[in-house]
Amino acid sequence: MIYLKKAMTLLAFIFIGIFMIGSFPSTTSACSCAYLPSVEEEFESSKVVFSGKVVDIKERLSLKGYTTKSVLFEVTNTWKGVEQSQIIITTGQGGGDCGYNFIKGEEYLVYANESIMYGAKSLVSAICNRTDMLSSSQEDLEVLGEGKPPIEEVNLRGKHNRNHMYIWATVAVGIGIVVFFILNKRKRLN
Repeated sequence: MIYLKKAMTLLAFIFIGIFMIGSFPSTTSACSCAYLPSVEEEFESSKVVFSGKVVDIKERLSLKGYTTKSVLFEVTNTWKGVEQSQIIITTGQGGGDCGYNFIKGEEYLVYANESIMYGAKSLVSAICNRTDMLSSSQEDLEVLGEGKPPIEEVNLRGKHNRNHMYIWATVAVGIGIVVFFILNKRKRLN
């Protein structure tokens, strides 16, 4: 019985520790955009330029404590760097982290670059570039001209949902290991 109490106390400390780590504010930096580049400048500096509809948005909590958004697009037209029918773009929550507030079901003209701004290297779009709702991008579309449809059909929904599964699997394995060692120690002492 004493070992069960110790095991429960250990689990309580682990959960309290995890809660406390997640509760402390993370280091952040304010977003400041000097100026909005011209369509030509933005096109030249971007890795990908495309128009598409947001089909899914997943929030992701990083190990550093900040939340990002993974945005799945169904690509309708491409001007640069995109050949597939779907693409995933990473952005922040908005405000001080420069994240763009994409809305599911809406269409956008997206300019993005590879960056580690929100953690792992990914295609990132932020408020400091010309990404905007497609209906508000007439000036850009006049300069860019007619885009081309993507040439390769893909389905990235599985990849888009998979990252949450890895996090929960890791937590479950960690808890399982702790419980295994507690029960194993208890058997040896009896």
